[in-house]
Amino acid sequence: MSEIDTHQAIKDTALELLVRNGYRGASFGHIAEELGITRANIHYHFGGKQALVEEVLDDYVRVTLVTLREVWSVENSSLGDKIEAMIGVSRKRFQHFNAAGESGQPWSLISRLRQDADLLSAKGRQMLDHFGSELLAIFAAALATAAARGELADNARPADAALILAAIADNAAPITLTEGGFERLETVYRGLQRMIEKA
Repeated sequence: MSEIDTHQAIKDTALELLVRNGYRGASFGHIAEELGITRANIHYHFGGKQALVEEVLDDYVRVTLVTLREVWSVENSSLGDKIEAMIGVSRKRFQHFNAAGESGQPWSLISRLRQDADLLSAKGRQMLDHFGSELLAIFAAALATAAARGELADNARPADAALILAAIADNAAPITLTEGGFERLETVYRGLQRMIEKA
């Protein structure tokens, strides 16, 4: 592999291990074994574990926010369509880490690293906070638009709905780990939709 390919392969493998096993379970030794390279090679590319985790998290946050902005800013899409698209984004990630017919495996880097926040650098914790803030901003804008278009029930407050939606999205993976698997997450999203959408 070229240096660029090796760098990316290390990040891809680290992402998989971080999601599946958490911060403690993603060691340079595990990554090296998965890729058939040496630990020294990983140190050459990233220096230390914190730098690797920060780069993986930065990529994940950036890509996830781009995806969510695309979903929630579609001009001619209804609130219901946006919620279904959101469910679709989550389902794709869920299925990557949970084989067909199975569930119970972690599937979100954000939620996994929130569990290990005390082990992250200050920069890593800032990235998690940034993700939460941006998530809320995306939903606040989308729900304000839905309210202006008359899609929300008269008693639904867009800012409150955005807070609840952000809480669901930020905890999507843990929700699926409870009884009910991915279907529980679908039920929660659609339940909120029924509560806030104009009948």
